[in-house]
Amino acid sequence: MKKFKNKVALITGGNSGIGYAAAAEFASEGATVIITGRRAAAIEQAATQIGATGLVSDQASLSDTERLYQDVGSRFGKLDILFINAGITGTQSLIQDASEDNFDSVMNINFKGAYFTLSKFIPLLKDGASVVILSSVVASTHMAKSSVYQASKAALNSMAKTAAVELAGRRIRVNIVSPGPHKTEIMKKAGLNDEAVEQINAHLTESIPLKKMGEVKDIAKLISYFCEDHSSFITGTEVIVDGGMTL
Repeated sequence: MKKFKNKVALITGGNSGIGYAAAAEFASEGATVIITGRRAAAIEQAATQIGATGLVSDQASLSDTERLYQDVGSRFGKLDILFINAGITGTQSLIQDASEDNFDSVMNINFKGAYFTLSKFIPLLKDGASVVILSSVVASTHMAKSSVYQASKAALNSMAKTAAVELAGRRIRVNIVSPGPHKTEIMKKAGLNDEAVEQINAHLTESIPLKKMGEVKDIAKLISYFCEDHSSFITGTEVIVDGGMTL
């Protein structure tokens, strides 16, 4: 029997990268899957490929999140799985050169948006449901020119662990997956061209003890595990998946 049969899963930012891989994994295991994103065409295409329901919603917009909550509640009822995945890197700059626009853009999606997605959807979570938060290894690193992105993920981790305590009485588990370098489109979305991405990937690969980039399908399996009965005693945990880069 498929392990997520008769379960409903919502994935934010599910039209590409890790979100798409996780959505496909849940769908392949029998879940009713809902994915969200900001671009209607991309969401529609991804949903069709997976066999999911695609809903346009910008995680940075609280009004969008409220509409999403109402729509999901009326159409699907309770949720068994909530994967808060949507996020951006923003632009790189030194702290002394930081712009308010970049700060607001990154924080509004990565932290504020994720925070209120969880906040709004708690009433729809079944007792015993699983919440997975996609963070990043940058939450515990301090690289120059990445202060805003790093701070957004550090704040996200703090919120997730508090949520694990608050929701434990309903047996709702909240866990964090923090990837290192993986083969996704996130750097291209940040405005880098193919040559720049290749150079960055080559540099990153050299800094990783396992000498390779991660695969999104493997992250999807880990996210799936956090939503299975086998992980019913795991909450408030962060798993770092970086090939040993932060050792």
